[in-house]
Amino acid sequence: MLSNATFGRTRTAARWVLAIAYTTAGVLHLLTPEIFLLITPGWVPYPRLVILGTGICEIAGAAGLLTEKWRRAAGIGLALYAVCVFPANIKHALTAMGDAPVPPGWWYHGPRLLLQPILVWWALFAGGVVRWPFNGKINPDR
Repeated sequence: MLSNATFGRTRTAARWVLAIAYTTAGVLHLLTPEIFLLITPGWVPYPRLVILGTGICEIAGAAGLLTEKWRRAAGIGLALYAVCVFPANIKHALTAMGDAPVPPGWWYHGPRLLLQPILVWWALFAGGVVRWPFNGKINPDR
């Protein structure tokens, strides 16, 4: 059985790792939008503005995760964000552009696509929205 203290430390670690990752991604979106333009689907209107907006959303979501007041909203927002950017990940995998700075092989894209649902869960877990898979496995007496 997982103690409350261990559960709390696990959730805190998940929150910090995700916040650092989204802060890094957000800064990259703001500083190098050209890279992300390569993988933005053609049906996205105003792609440069969307990329800059997503960078701001990533940074705001990361900051929100680290505050009690905004943690839950940030977790939900980052989970929705991970769902919304999935088409760009699919486009990137299918076109596998050679001029993008990320390796174009399926050894990269396959796991990236498969891990997207884990990113959705991670945001919800870090934001305190879900407890799964720890439901019923936490000992409140510890």
